[in-house]
Amino acid sequence: MYMSDDNKPIGWWLKEVDRLLEAAFEQVLAEDGLTRRQWQALNAAAGQEPIEVALAPFLSGRPDELRAAIDPLIARGWLQDQRLTAAGRAALERLEAKVQAQRGRVTAGITGEEYAATIGVLRKMAENLKGSAA
Repeated sequence: MYMSDDNKPIGWWLKEVDRLLEAAFEQVLAEDGLTRRQWQALNAAAGQEPIEVALAPFLSGRPDELRAAIDPLIARGWLQDQRLTAAGRAALERLEAKVQAQRGRVTAGITGEEYAATIGVLRKMAENLKGSAA
């Protein structure tokens, strides 16, 4: 049965946007020999949270997934003891420009208010679902 775009449920759209985001960011980062998870690990290393905590929502829980994100960054000399090296900071700055440009393409034509409303609705739906699981 064919379902028009107007009749597709939110779950379909969430999965479609997630799939397209993954593919688009993988393509942008592939130019630098990185995966999206490696980018997320590099970005997380610049923050206050441990990398494994920051990446937890994106990993299935297999221990090899975290190593697959971190080990190539260590090999490049960008991470040491889960902290950015000088080379890692330089790479992060260079890559941030590409990621920001991609985010701009993703949100083109969407106002700040529309974006904020979308985030608010999704947050509320997540809260509702967490409440229903209890």
